Order: sequence, then C-alpha cells, then structure tokens
Amino acid sequence: PGLFRTPKDANRFIVETYSDLHYTAPNIYDQRIKAYTGTLGEAREIPGITEYFNINIYAPYLIGQRLLSPLAPNSHKYYRYDIDSVSCDSMQRLEYHIRFVPRNKSFQLVDGRMVVTEGAWSVREISFKGQADLLHFNCHVRMGDIGTETEYLPVAIGIDASFAFAYNVMEGYYEANLDYRDIRHARNTPEDSLTRRDYNLTASFSLQCDRKAYTKDFARFDTLRPHPLDSAEMYIYKRYRAQSRSMKLEPVDSTRMLKRNRWGTVGDFFLTDSKWKLNPNSSLQNSPFINPLMFSYSKTTGIAYRQDLNFNTTLRRGQSLHLGTRLGYNFTYNEFYWNVNAEFQYWPEHLGKLRINVGNGNRIGNNRIIEELEKIPSDSTINFDRLNLDLFKDLNFEIANHFEIVNGLSLGVGFMFHRRTPAEHPDDSFREVELPDNVEEGLQANIRPEYNSFAPRIRLEWTPGQYYYMNGKQKVNLKSRFPTFILDYERGLRNVFKSTGVYERIEFDMQHHIRTGLLANLYYRFGVGLFTNQEETYFVDFVNFRKNNLPEGWNDEIGGVFQALDGQWYNASTYYVRAHISYEAPFLIMRHLIKYTNHIQNERLYLNMLTMDNLGPYFEVGYGIGTFVFDMGLFVSLEKFNKVGFGYKFTFELFSK
Repeated sequence: PGLFRTPKDANRFIVETYSDLHYTAPNIYDQRIKAYTGTLGEAREIPGITEYFNINIYAPYLIGQRLLSPLAPNSHKYYRYDIDSVSCDSMQRLEYHIRFVPRNKSFQLVDGRMVVTEGAWSVREISFKGQADLLHFNCHVRMGDIGTETEYLPVAIGIDASFAFAYNVMEGYYEANLDYRDIRHARNTPEDSLTRRDYNLTASFSLQCDRKAYTKDFARFDTLRPHPLDSAEMYIYKRYRAQSRSMKLEPVDSTRMLKRNRWGTVGDFFLTDSKWKLNPNSSLQNSPFINPLMFSYSKTTGIAYRQDLNFNTTLRRGQSLHLGTRLGYNFTYNEFYWNVNAEFQYWPEHLGKLRINVGNGNRIGNNRIIEELEKIPSDSTINFDRLNLDLFKDLNFEIANHFEIVNGLSLGVGFMFHRRTPAEHPDDSFREVELPDNVEEGLQANIRPEYNSFAPRIRLEWTPGQYYYMNGKQKVNLKSRFPTFILDYERGLRNVFKSTGVYERIEFDMQHHIRTGLLANLYYRFGVGLFTNQEETYFVDFVNFRKNNLPEGWNDEIGGVFQALDGQWYNASTYYVRAHISYEAPFLIMRHLIKYTNHIQNERLYLNMLTMDNLGPYFEVGYGIGTFVFDMGLFVSLEKFNKVGFGYKFTFELFSK
C-alpha cells in the first residue's frame, strides 16, 4: 500500500521538488512543496523515505522516535566507538574519523562513521546505514561550516535506499540541499520546558507559505537546482518526453486500456484504501477488502475481521462533518457487528463536536440471571461455554456533545438507549445444564421478549499540562507529562421510550505513558467501576471495562486489557477494580537467548490485575515482542491463586504508520 504504479516500458525515473521547510528543535518538521517536476506524474518516492530528510543528529533519535542516535546521551550502552583515522581540514584542524557499531543486532540501531573536528568538537559529517521495515537505507549528512549559524544543522543529505517486497525491488538515490533563510535561537524547546504555563506550540508546528506559488514548470528548475543535471538524469527526461510524444501520435487501443484500468481498479479495491475525491472539500474512503490489519486473532476472541466506509467533508470556518459505517464478523462467536456514526465538529477551536452513533454491541447476559446462578452451591461447577450466558442481542443508540472547557479539560454530555432482545429461545441456553429447580424458575421468570433502557450520561476528561497546536482553526492535542483522568457517569431512567432499567453507573480511569530512557517506555492504567441503585432488570455494561470482539487496526491493544479473561466475566459483576502495567524496551530477554534479533524492534513485559464479584484476585503476567510485520503477546493467568490459565494475542503491523 502506498507504492506507486510504474509504467511497464520504463524502469528508471526522476523526481525533483522545491519546498519550504519549517523546523523546530528537536524534531518538529513541517514541509510544503512549492514546485515539482519529474517523470512519474506526481511527487512520489519509495514509501517512508521522506522522513529520512528530517534528521537531527544531536537528538536522541535520528528519525521521530526511531533509530537511536550514536550521539544520544548514554548511547555508549548501545554502541561501540573506535577512531579509524585522523586527518586535517583546510584550516589545519585535526579531524577524527570515528566508527560506531551497534552492540546488539537491532533495526533500532545504525552502523556508520562520523567526522568530528578538534576544538569545536562538532560533527562535520556523518554516514550511517540500517534497515527499517522493508527499507534498506544508507544516509550521508553534511553539516554546516564551523563558526556559522548552520554549524549544527544539515546542509546536504544523500540517501541510497532499496525497497523489496513480494519479488519487487525498487532502488533510489535521493539528494537534498538545504539553504537556511531564517535561524532563530530559543532558550527552551517544547521537550525541556515542561513547567511552562503556555502550552500552545503553534509557532513550532505552522509553516506559512503561498500555496498559489506551486508550479510544475520544468524550465524553472534550471534556476532552482544547486547543480545541473548529469547526462544520465537528462537521458531519463529525454526518453520520457519522447514516449509522451509517441503516445499522443499513436492511436489508442481503448479495449486494452479499459482492461488494464479495470484490473488496476480491482487490485486497488482488494489491497489498498479506496478514496474518491467528490469535490475539493469532500471525500469517500473505503478500507481494503483484503487487508491483514483488519484481522486479529486471540485465544478469547478468536479470528475477527472488519470493514470501514467513511465520508468526510470540510465546511467553512474549519467545521467538518464525518459519516462512517463499520461492518465486522467474529468467527468464534459467529456474530455479525455493524455500526453507523455521524460526527459534526462545530467548534474546532475547542474540539466541540456532536456525535450520533447507532449499532449492535456484544451479546450480553442479564444480571438477574447471574444473581440466580449465584444461588447454586459453591461446590457446583458452572460451565460458561455450555450455559451460554450471551443470551441477549443489543441494539444501542447514542447522542453526545463534547467540547473542551479549558485546555486539557473536556466535558461530554449525552444519553444512551439500549434495546436488548433474547438471542435465542430461552430453553436452548440451559437445556442440557442441570440446575436446581428454584434457580431454573428464577431464570425463566427474568427472561422477557424485550428490555429497554434510557440513560443520560456525563463524561469528564482531564489531562494537565496538555501541549497543543492550531492547524488553522483546528486544535490538535499533542502530549503531556501528566496522566489522563476520566470520570464517566450514567443514570438509567424509567418510562422513557418504554425503559424499565433503573441504575447508576460510575467509572474512573487513569492512563499514563512515561518515557523512562532511550528506547524504553513505561505504561500504566488504573480503573474502577460500579453499578449502584439497581431497580427492575438491568444489564451490567461498563464503558471502560469491556471485551472488543473486532480488531482495531494498527493500534489494536495488547497491553492495558486482559487477554486470558473469558468474555463472560465482563458483564458478571456490579463492580471491578483493575490495574495494568507494561514496560517496553528493545533488549530485555531475547538478546541473551538468540544471537540475531534484528527483526525484534521491542520487547514488552505485562502485569494485569483485577478483582470483582466471584473473581478475585485475578492476575495476568505476559511477555510480548513487536516486529514490523506483527505484534504478539503471551499471557499466563492466575485466578484466586489456584487456577492457572493461558492467553495470547496476535496483530498485524506490516506497513503500519
């Protein structure tokens, strides 16, 4: 996905762009192309190569949060350094040629050389090579002259790259020349000014340039190029123009052209995102029909698949409208899921939006049935699989209004409506299960043809110290060094749309991400939930504590959820207390067991804890690895200190962004 389609009669291409680039240390970039020419029709490149032009060698990471820099603090833990040779520059200053080699085989590290000048002790040039996903790269960066404003900034970047996938190989050489018009020195940067009162980083993220200045005039590049084209590059242009002229003169075989376009369209529909531009401000997008990221597999949910269709349009004053539908199927539960949602963002400066959502959720058990089952003597064994407590289908409808009161503090107000009906004939659920007579009578008495509930809902979310920037009138939240706190309250009412379920639901959730060092991260999550003031028949349906039976795509959760817990337990208790801790680093265990661990980008340790009615304490301990192709986690569970279980989760990560 994202790899451009090339003509069959050519295998060499050229692309030239002229751009304005806005950079804020340590790693904020905004680039706008102002001029383009080439033989591909559009500004295209090997997937993922453009970010290699955004290199700050003095930052902890060379690219975003990847590729640990050999100049990063404490990088000696990951690299070995040797002086290859010593030479002199034109000013007779000593230049040390330093070789750096990774201590471990990993795609997170690079192999290369750098030249450091004595006295100034700044890097004059650096070369490094490595691999990221399916991309092999070899980069050379030349820094500005000593004593100038560009001494610590790159002025020229050259990249040799190759991309190989499914017996297709693409190689490219990229050259970038940078000329700085305006350099400003700041005392603090967004990374180290964590105690500042102004969290608006718009000045660091915005680039002002004249969009009307965009041009495709080939002749203009004669005045823009830092050096002229060589003979091989000129030949590519001449051949391209000759082919273009011959195609205009030759008669078009419409049948052959239609057949090729038809098969190309079919291939795009099956393998890539299909996006149709309806007008300059509106688009319709469909997820690929065959797409590994829409599949997931775990022990508790089995194989699941989903499809998305989305419509987006931008209105005046930065307002926007989103319409989407999601279809999915879980092969283990043999359940079909659907969801239709609409979201109107009416106040983009304060993230104000109105959302309407309708769909069917996971099948759910009646809490009164759970209470009847609790009457069974403690020495009895309940087989959830045979009993099949997923007795009720759920049709839900939600309207919610969300807006940000002040920076980092947002409020959501709305209501939820549920219509639940038996998924099958009541007798089929426990026909073969031997239950006491009084329990069976209670089960039958609490099964009705329909249950309705109507509940107003309030959700308060607070992230202290929230950094953000403004993209026009649209506010875009970034990160914070503090946790995010969420309080969610819902109150069921009687006699609204024939509702009978009266209850109160309150949940608290806290999540935090802490960077503990180079390539290391700590995540933790804590939450509690409670159903109170129950009257009539109600269903225990928490918002923050539930089982998702469909894949979430590239960001499908492995940590922060329970992987070995049976889905029946999520609706079996009126309260829960949960905690999750996960630690991520690239060199934990595997480097001691396996010699070559290149493809393992990260290793993760998990600890999950839970207590609730009839289940507690419950623990899960897990270990996972992350590669550019897949993420995998293995979990061992311990229930009440005597029952051991096992769980796992597998998600695709190929071509993740």
